[in-house]
Amino acid sequence: MTVFWERGYAGTSMTDLTEAMGIGSPSLYAAFGSKEQLFREALAYYDETEGAAATKALREGTTARAAVAEALRINVEVCSDPAKPRGCMIVLSATTNTDDNPRLRDYLRELSLGNERAFRERVERGVADGDVPAHADVDAIASFYDAVMQGMSLQAHNGASRAALARVAEGAIAAWETLTLR
Repeated sequence: MTVFWERGYAGTSMTDLTEAMGIGSPSLYAAFGSKEQLFREALAYYDETEGAAATKALREGTTARAAVAEALRINVEVCSDPAKPRGCMIVLSATTNTDDNPRLRDYLRELSLGNERAFRERVERGVADGDVPAHADVDAIASFYDAVMQGMSLQAHNGASRAALARVAEGAIAAWETLTLR
């Protein structure tokens, strides 16, 4: 996962992968079938581990605003963890050129859209629970917070400090009232 996270799909060679895993090519192919399948499994593992806390925050927040705020704050921590590659593996992977592999491009697009769907579902739940006005533009709110998360990932990848990312997150949290038209 880390090799793909650092170098991207196209930038990672089979030699990089076999060296990182301490196995030979035949063992890699026997276990995963292909570089693409290993990449897909690495992305799924990333989502289940690194992405789990923000997903949980969206699901379990007491209000939609609190859930979104916590997800953004968690994203700051994940994207700027000094012990790991900076930025979100899924966002970074989706921005690399995969035009030569439409299946992989579509898979990455679907993963990327998952975050926006999670925001949308949480805001819709907020409408149902009454903590988001019924007239709020749920799609616009979800799209905005997804764009903020993606932007923070790219900024982290480009070296933004944790403090700078936190300022972005707090600014986006402050925008909640305007976005929900209260």
